[in-house]
Amino acid sequence: MSLTTHRVEFSGRAGTYFGIWIVNLLLSILTIGIYSAWAKVRTQRYLNQNLTIDGRAFDYHATGLQILIGRIIVVAAFVAYSLLAAIPLFAVVLPIGLIFLIPWLLNRSLAFNARVTSFSGLRFGFDGSYWRAFRVYILYPVLAVFTLYLAFPFVARAVRSHVVNGHRFGTARFRFESGIGPFYKAFLMAGLWAVGTGLLLLALFAPLLAGFDPSAFRTGTGDPDPRQVLAALVPAAIIVLAILPAGFIYQAFIRNAVFAATTLEGGHAFTSDIAPLRLVWIGVSNAVAVVFSLGLLLPWARIRMIAYQAAHTHVTVNGSLDTFTAAEAEKVGAIGQAYTDIEGFDVGLPV
Repeated sequence: MSLTTHRVEFSGRAGTYFGIWIVNLLLSILTIGIYSAWAKVRTQRYLNQNLTIDGRAFDYHATGLQILIGRIIVVAAFVAYSLLAAIPLFAVVLPIGLIFLIPWLLNRSLAFNARVTSFSGLRFGFDGSYWRAFRVYILYPVLAVFTLYLAFPFVARAVRSHVVNGHRFGTARFRFESGIGPFYKAFLMAGLWAVGTGLLLLALFAPLLAGFDPSAFRTGTGDPDPRQVLAALVPAAIIVLAILPAGFIYQAFIRNAVFAATTLEGGHAFTSDIAPLRLVWIGVSNAVAVVFSLGLLLPWARIRMIAYQAAHTHVTVNGSLDTFTAAEAEKVGAIGQAYTDIEGFDVGLPV
């Protein structure tokens, strides 16, 4: 079979997305948040339908009612938890029960979002096991604490393994196999940036910090000394120049590593060649633009980030994409509704 590499393309436009975003925002405010469920569907459908591989688009099939039901259940459960926690016995039992519930909720969210997403008319799916989720989301993070988080890369790899290996496209399963090296590289590069830049900023602003007096900002004491204002801005500078970029550096290295280690049954592979410093520039400049525009440039920032990530994502297909999707559609049809129904609801948890 011949190998053909396709670049993922995103054709969404900031102007069009702004129109969707502002209407969604206004209607969500007017309906006290109820419309936000339909807003999510409208937003995700627009983004998915403008994401293509070799001319074939993704799609999103959830309904606003499904999203709303999921949110109502989560809110009702939170209220019930808060009321019952006031009872001494439940105050002890409920946190333990919540620990065992979280893996199920995360799996449920992954399964729902996979099931309502399609590519070229064929749905995705997720079949991750509960106990695997319990280990990667609860047990491993707790154990990492005892290593002073030096074992955090192992946790990060376990989470990606659970997510990727649990997914399928039609009946074809994704497979993730990676050494620990790329995860430690991401961890160390992000850490070096955060610590190095943070220490540099502290050294540069040490004279200002040494003379910082919080009382200068108390009301009725007149205008504060400009040096005091600059000193108060040092934490913000550290966040913008050290911590925020470190997050984007980590994201870039992890994304590239995960895509390189992922294959799809049938000999199909994936590549991500995100440049860490370029992602830092886009992410930080997006954040600054959103803050100074009071949120109005949020749609532009999101479209800009998605477009960059799509342009640096590639799918290598073993053979013909038409033949592969047609064969998978035939397998799904033979297996039946279990692989194609979208009954259920979104629990609203990030995964």
